[in-house]
Amino acid sequence: MADTIEISLTVNGQPRTGVAEPRRNLADFLRHTLGLTGTHVGCEHGVCGACTVLVDGASVRSCLMLAVQARGRSVETVEGLAADGAPLHPLQAALSEHHGLQCGYCTPGVLMTLLELQRELSGRPVDEAEVRHALAGNLCRCTGYQGMVDAALAVLNAPAGGATPETR
Repeated sequence: MADTIEISLTVNGQPRTGVAEPRRNLADFLRHTLGLTGTHVGCEHGVCGACTVLVDGASVRSCLMLAVQARGRSVETVEGLAADGAPLHPLQAALSEHHGLQCGYCTPGVLMTLLELQRELSGRPVDEAEVRHALAGNLCRCTGYQGMVDAALAVLNAPAGGATPETR
């Protein structure tokens, strides 16, 4: 059996600890060690974006990052967007309202990418080209992206913190 390392980090605002082999990637650590299965693994090459999470506020491909590299850091996953029983995050609600999801496999990565964009904008308006550029690293084979773009524009250009009539 390979040596294991204790990994302590903050996930969705909560301190978490687990044990993993040094070669285990962050996606597998989140899914199999911490039980956070919202992070999906698609290509395992960092191309599809399904495994996108935020580490210290910046998007990373969790299939390419080792779990040990996340020690002492803050990780945000799709599970952190809305607590059990709480209303959906405006981005989640807007994707549903604007038909921006279909099979849902890419959705967690898309949501984390859009959350990072929302924070970077700090309330500044965004146009379709900027949203499409942000989503360029998230591959989707189902939706054709227009619903995702429409949802992002509705939330990111809405007054009062991203709440739209559809997401209130």
